[in-house]
Amino acid sequence: MSETKASNKRLVIKLTVGVVLMFGFAYMLVPLYTLVCKQTGINGGGNTAAVAPKDMAIDYSRTIKVDFASTVHGNMTFDFRPLNKHVEVHPGETKLIYYYAQNTTGHPLTVQAIPSITPDDAARFLKKTECFCFTQQYFFKGEKADMPVYFYVDPKVPKDIEEITLSYTLFDATGFEKSEEHFTKGRIEL
Repeated sequence: MSETKASNKRLVIKLTVGVVLMFGFAYMLVPLYTLVCKQTGINGGGNTAAVAPKDMAIDYSRTIKVDFASTVHGNMTFDFRPLNKHVEVHPGETKLIYYYAQNTTGHPLTVQAIPSITPDDAARFLKKTECFCFTQQYFFKGEKADMPVYFYVDPKVPKDIEEITLSYTLFDATGFEKSEEHFTKGRIEL
């Protein structure tokens, strides 16, 4: 009988250690994913503003097609779409495009847009200098806004990259708001 108790005790210890390791891994997964994305440029890298170098030369010898897309996460009824489906840009040239947003939920809402850039190889070359995605956006019931994105494609972009897609997924951030000073920056209310 004591052999069975000892065996059960070892099993309980192993299972407890396994559960603790799983929780530890789950806890560290988000910071590790963020670090990997920033280092490799996967999924748009960080969601931070780039600063265009003052002496950056525009490469007029080629153009890159930049496509724009949008998705609203979950069952949120929110009208969110790019006003331009695509633009042609010379590497090094700064462009301005707008996304349209309207809160059609029937109540106030805080949202956050998360960018994704494809192909993955292009993510580190598409630089956003100003974007509504850098801050949470608060919308009153029925409120509409045009939200700008200033960006450029780094002239160091490889020659085989001829098309880039910038896509945003809009998430409901209500209940996860940051301080109010971050709200509504970078948009034109209609």
